[in-house]
Amino acid sequence: MKKTLFTLAMACSFLLSVAQDKPQKGPQKGPQFENPNSDARGYLVKVGDIAPSDFQLVLHDGTKTSLAELKGKIVILQFTASWCVVCRKEMPELEKEVWQAYKDKGVVLIGVDRDEPLDVVQKFHKDMNISYPLALDPGAGIFQRFADKKAGVTRNVVIDRNGKIQYLTRLYNQEEFEGMVKVIDQLSITKS
Repeated sequence: MKKTLFTLAMACSFLLSVAQDKPQKGPQKGPQFENPNSDARGYLVKVGDIAPSDFQLVLHDGTKTSLAELKGKIVILQFTASWCVVCRKEMPELEKEVWQAYKDKGVVLIGVDRDEPLDVVQKFHKDMNISYPLALDPGAGIFQRFADKKAGVTRNVVIDRNGKIQYLTRLYNQEEFEGMVKVIDQLSITKS
């Protein structure tokens, strides 16, 4: 009997080890990103990195800017889209807790609307009743400098006066949002 149980246990152990080595078929747990450099939340950048700045931001009112032009200011890029329910929940909080609270303290908040045409972005801006600008991101090219193209919005990237990323958010989590506001507050009183 002991010999049979031992043989059965060895066979089960062998089958389990073989099964673990095989690639899994069917639905996978967790997000699957295209870029192998993506972290678990889909980011391609991390806190401490110099923010990618090889792009121009065309705002919903037709004006243009860039991270190079904004150097010396604290910049928050909020990646958003009109179809994103979570973005719509977060945007009034960004307006009140970030933009209105810090716009006179060297902070610039720009919503970067993922892959929507100008008329949709302008309507979104009006519907949301926000005063911070939205930038166009055709083809999600700006988004893909920061996150995998399969990663979702809403997300915020806080960039310090020297162009270094200081905080990253994903989705709208109250605790993470409060952490972001604390970082912005600290950066706004610290001169580089």
